[in-house]
Amino acid sequence: MKELKEILISLLNLLGWAWWVEIATDNPRCTYYFGPFLSKNEAETAKNGYIEDLEQESAQGISFAIKRCKPSALTVYEEPGEMGSRGKSPAYSG
Repeated sequence: MKELKEILISLLNLLGWAWWVEIATDNPRCTYYFGPFLSKNEAETAKNGYIEDLEQESAQGISFAIKRCKPSALTVYEEPGEMGSRGKSPAYSG
């Protein structure tokens, strides 16, 4: 059963229909992608652990989104002065 789930997740990810947790931080200025997940619920459940890990690494200005996407990189570093347009809602305050 686990193998079937992994195959389904891989297929959904290939099509860009898998769910991902996107977490953006202001310091360091990065966007992280965690996934893929089969359902939005699974991603929602997993996000707290990722946020806690980033907080332990002293990341600041953490915001997140749960969305269907197909990230080309799991970590995106933004150059200083670069004005990326990030969706900041819903913001995490913890």
